[in-house]
Amino acid sequence: MNAHMPMKASIALDTDITPDGTDYEVVRKVIEKISLDYRDQPSLETLAEAVGDTPNGLQKLFTRWAGLTPKSFLQAVTLDHARRLLDEGMSVLDATYEVGMSGPGRLHDLFVTHEAMSPGDYKSRGAGLTIRYGFHLSPFGVALIMVTDRGLAGLSFNDAGDERAAFADMSGRWPNAAYVEDMSATAPYAARIFDPAKWRSDQPLRVVMIGTDFQLRVWEALLRIPMGKACTYSAIAQSIGTPAASRAVGAAVGANPLSFVVPCHRALGKSGALTGYHWGLTRKRAILGWEAGQISAAS
Repeated sequence: MNAHMPMKASIALDTDITPDGTDYEVVRKVIEKISLDYRDQPSLETLAEAVGDTPNGLQKLFTRWAGLTPKSFLQAVTLDHARRLLDEGMSVLDATYEVGMSGPGRLHDLFVTHEAMSPGDYKSRGAGLTIRYGFHLSPFGVALIMVTDRGLAGLSFNDAGDERAAFADMSGRWPNAAYVEDMSATAPYAARIFDPAKWRSDQPLRVVMIGTDFQLRVWEALLRIPMGKACTYSAIAQSIGTPAASRAVGAAVGANPLSFVVPCHRALGKSGALTGYHWGLTRKRAILGWEAGQISAAS
């Protein structure tokens, strides 16, 4: 018998892992403005005015959230969008390296150990599977985290107030599973996923992938894209031995249930353009900018 999302007046939300919701809303607006107006190089004063904060207050809040200042984040985004190089046909991430940003040699990526459920498990649409879930504040909005006894099975993002829609989207992938709200089970994952200091190869994050054979191959290819780099759909198709399947690869990338951990945000269009993202293009820009900032800060 399936367990469905409890019909509550409000959704339980873990606020202990990351800054509170008000902080995130301010940071989200700043990221969006930087992403859209980076060519104008908005000053700290301009950014602060846009979110109704003082320059000093915004500097402290943003630095606490991202580990770098708004100016450093702006520089990282600017490198990602380097117009001159892009106009010459260079991809976004290649441009980043071309203008001098070092690779992530001294910053370990998120180490992940993964296993895939059998095709039979996938075809059963989750029958016999218990999935525990919880909502947690993250650097990229509210994160819905889903876990099984074998590891992390789902991670998606939404804005505050959209929790029910996010749950419907994710639970619809495995409609025959039993769902149990249990933030005590999901909180340890939230604490590890969004803290680079806890990305350790000797304690890899356990992930279980639930999808078709083709989707699993695409998701495994995404895991091989290093932080700070990107790969086109056509290159992914080549890497898994299906060079004519770029469109199908794009669909599999879009169906990835493990956002951020399985880095579908590092998949770009053929020209290097930032294509659509299931959880919003602004969020994709934010994740790429955050990663670039982390690399820059570690260099």
